[in-house]
Amino acid sequence: MSKPKVIVTRKWPAEVEAQLKALYDVQLNESDIPMTADELKKALQTADALLSTVTDSITADILNVEGKRAKIIGNFGVGYNNIDINTAKAQGLLVTNTPHVLTDCTADIAMLLLLMSARRAAEGERLIRHQQWTGWKPTQLIGQKVTSKTLGLIGFGRIAQAMAKKAHHGFGMKILFYAPSQPPQNIIDDLQATRYETIEELLSEANFVSLHCPGGEATRHLINEQRLKLMRPSAHLINTARGDVVDSKALIKALKEGWIAGAGLDVFEGEPNIDPGFLALDNIALLPHLGSATEETRVAMGNRVLANIAAFFTGDEPEDRVV
Repeated sequence: MSKPKVIVTRKWPAEVEAQLKALYDVQLNESDIPMTADELKKALQTADALLSTVTDSITADILNVEGKRAKIIGNFGVGYNNIDINTAKAQGLLVTNTPHVLTDCTADIAMLLLLMSARRAAEGERLIRHQQWTGWKPTQLIGQKVTSKTLGLIGFGRIAQAMAKKAHHGFGMKILFYAPSQPPQNIIDDLQATRYETIEELLSEANFVSLHCPGGEATRHLINEQRLKLMRPSAHLINTARGDVVDSKALIKALKEGWIAGAGLDVFEGEPNIDPGFLALDNIALLPHLGSATEETRVAMGNRVLANIAAFFTGDEPEDRVV
């Protein structure tokens, strides 16, 4: 019996690629160059499963290609707003993602950005790298204390809760959150957290605001000029969610004009293209989408995709089906 044909759109951890080679007739992307729209169309026509990732824009045009062979898209990532889900559903394509396994590592990056922004770490490193540091001074790069401050979380899923635990139990931070639905009371009690009914209320109260909501049209530019003006002048904004949740132009203006003290971003609108306005600012920490970038997490994400497609090919329901 022939093995199912699987096409992988980007380079994956060697350990996972070895399993793919053993289990499937697999086409890997050794060059790690993103596939074009035409290449993605061809992949859907020639493979039984397309293993995409969050940077592959799988549009309605791609999904509507004639002569599709693929029946499942195994997305490498928790987010799947890179895929036109409504069209996939209409086409009878099953889509899976990789939840749960990147929670702690993404929360770690959110805390890293919070600390970098509060303590002006990116500015300090640039001073040293550019050989501009002339020694310790009582007033040099004075930042803000993190311990015992207030952290406001917009979205309160697994990653937000993991960050809240690190912040509350590790740094004694007071936790505020906004979420559309009520989380379990035991989690709220453990964190001594306070739920806010509106984003506006939370923004005006928090010393640090961290974003943990999904991408897509419903949350596009959720943080805009109007809402940035509600934040404290001493506050910091952290985004490890999706780049389009924040209006880049508005954030650049807020940082430039001192509406807020700083920001830390791991995700960007239109990434890998970054608004050059960010690069001209000192009061921002920038990371290249490192949220899940640990060996353990990326292997676990790959294994999650493997489990999902294995279930599909044996006629079982994939655990992480999103459509």
